[in-house]
Amino acid sequence: MREATARDRVSSLLTASGRSDVPPFMVMDVMAAAARIEAAGGHVIHMEVGQPAEGAPKPAIAAAQAALAGGRIDYTSALGIPSLRARIARHYRDTYGCAVDAERIIVTTGSSGGFILAFLAMFEPGDRVAVTVPGYPPYRHILTALGCEPVLIETSGDTRHALTGEALLAAHRKAPLKGVLVGSPANPTGTMMSREALSSLMAAADSAGIRFISDEIYHGLDYAFPAVTAAELSPNALVINSFSKYFCMTGWRVGWMVVPEVLVRPIERLQQNLSISVPTLSQIAAEAAFEGREEMEAIKRGYQENRRILIEGLPKAGLTKFLPADGAFYLYADVSGFTSDSFAFASEMLEKAHVAATPGVDFDPIHGRAFIRFSYARSAAEMQEAVARIARWLK
Repeated sequence: MREATARDRVSSLLTASGRSDVPPFMVMDVMAAAARIEAAGGHVIHMEVGQPAEGAPKPAIAAAQAALAGGRIDYTSALGIPSLRARIARHYRDTYGCAVDAERIIVTTGSSGGFILAFLAMFEPGDRVAVTVPGYPPYRHILTALGCEPVLIETSGDTRHALTGEALLAAHRKAPLKGVLVGSPANPTGTMMSREALSSLMAAADSAGIRFISDEIYHGLDYAFPAVTAAELSPNALVINSFSKYFCMTGWRVGWMVVPEVLVRPIERLQQNLSISVPTLSQIAAEAAFEGREEMEAIKRGYQENRRILIEGLPKAGLTKFLPADGAFYLYADVSGFTSDSFAFASEMLEKAHVAATPGVDFDPIHGRAFIRFSYARSAAEMQEAVARIARWLK
C-alpha cells in the first residue's frame, strides 16, 4: 500500500503544467497525416505548411560550408554577430530608405524566438494583448503559455481584413490593452496593410499607450504593393522578421528584431539566459543570404505565377471566394458552400484528393470552420495538379 501511495505521489509530480495546455498547431497534425499517406505509397501535394520549396540561397550555403571547413563554431554575442546586425541595418536603408541603428537589432532563433523574447520583455502575466483573427495561431498560444491574455479582434472585408485604429481602441475601452500585434503580409490571408492603414493603427495604439509589435516575416513577398515596415514609422515599435520565408531558410532558425532602444539590454539579458546565443552557423549563412537577392527574386516570381494559377483555377473547381492575396504565399479560401467543418473538409480532401491544406479553425476559432488555407510555395506544376485534383474531388 505504501509503495502504491509513493507511486501516486511521484506520478502527480509529473503532471504537465497548466501553462503547457495550449492547442496544437494544427498544420503539424496535417503534415503527419500526409506523411502516413506517403508512407503507404500515395503522392500528396503539400499546400498545408508555409515552407518554401526551394532551399537557402547559394551564397548562404557557401558561407556555411566555408565556416565548417574552418573549424570551430563558437558562441556569439547574445545580441548576434556584429557584422550580421550591421548588414540587417543596411538592409533597412537599402530596402525601405529607413535608418535603423545596428545597436537596436537583435538576432533571434527564428521569428518564434523573437516572439518569446518580445512578449517576455514587454508584458507581465495577466496583460491583455490584441491579435487579429484570422491570424497565426502561435501568437495566441505563446501569449497564453507566458500567462498573458490574447484578445481576439475580428477583421472583415470592409477593411480588407486589416485591423483598424477604431477597432483597437474599441477593444481597449472594454478592458485596457497593454499591446497589439499585427502582421503584414498576414498569415493565413496574405493580405497587406497600406502605409496609411498601418500609420493610422500605430497612431491609435500610441495615443492609448498600447505597445506595438509588427510581424514582418513575409516582407519581400509582396505583390499588390510594396510592404511598409513599422520601423520606418516609429522608433517605439518592435519589429520581428526572419530569414525563413523570403530567404527560404526555415530550418536554419534565424531571425531578427528591431527593438526600441530601452529594450535592448532587457532582451539581451533574456537571450543570455534562455539560449546564450543564436546558432553561429545560421548567423554566418544569414549574413551571406543578402547576397542571394537575385536568386530569391526569381523564386518570388514563381510564387506570383502559383498565385495566378490558384486565383484563376480554384473558382473553376468550385472555390470562388477568397481573401485578397496581396503577399506571402497563401490563399485563404471560403469553403462554406461545401461544408460547415473545415477540419473535416481538409481531412477528406487529403484522403480522397491527396491535397494537404490547413483548416481555418487553426487560424480563427470564431469563423475558421468556413475557411481553408492553401500554401502556394511549391512548384507551378504541383499547383496545376492540385487544382485539377480538387476539381475532380469536388465534382
